[in-house]
Amino acid sequence: MIAYAITDSSTLHFNALQSDLERFSKHASMIVYRDKNNPDYAQCAHDFMAEAKGFEKVLLHSDYLLAKQLNADGIHLTRTQFSDIEKAKKLGLFVVVSTHNAKEALEAEALGADMITVSPVFYTPNKGLPIGIEGLNIIVSQVQIPVIALGGILMQSQIDECKDIGARGFASIRYFA
Repeated sequence: MIAYAITDSSTLHFNALQSDLERFSKHASMIVYRDKNNPDYAQCAHDFMAEAKGFEKVLLHSDYLLAKQLNADGIHLTRTQFSDIEKAKKLGLFVVVSTHNAKEALEAEALGADMITVSPVFYTPNKGLPIGIEGLNIIVSQVQIPVIALGGILMQSQIDECKDIGARGFASIRYFA
């Protein structure tokens, strides 16, 4: 099962970058550097890429040109970036796309995404009503690409529930913190 760590400013600190990345690598097979509010994102992404080792895939968030420039394995695009899927694929990047319903999941797949996250599966502060295992199951049954459950995943029992209905992995910020 894919264990996908999503970083943010509460879980990844650049004054302790190496030790933070080592902590993530103990439980995650994939990682994405995401910090939506960092004015120095490009420099931090450079530092992150220089230190991120021990993961099957290392991705950047949103900026597919920067991901290519820094030799990231791929890019995690938001649901507002569907038009960038093809551009990122042409650059040879592995493309993960955030989705929140079956329509978005099917569209991301049709546009060439390699994998999708579906969220929120469980309650997550400020993310709206969760779709639950039932909603995740509907999406998993409709697409052929790997579906990664995201949102409110804090315990192994939640991971097991997602795996049992066919999700290929899970993503989390707080689980890896």
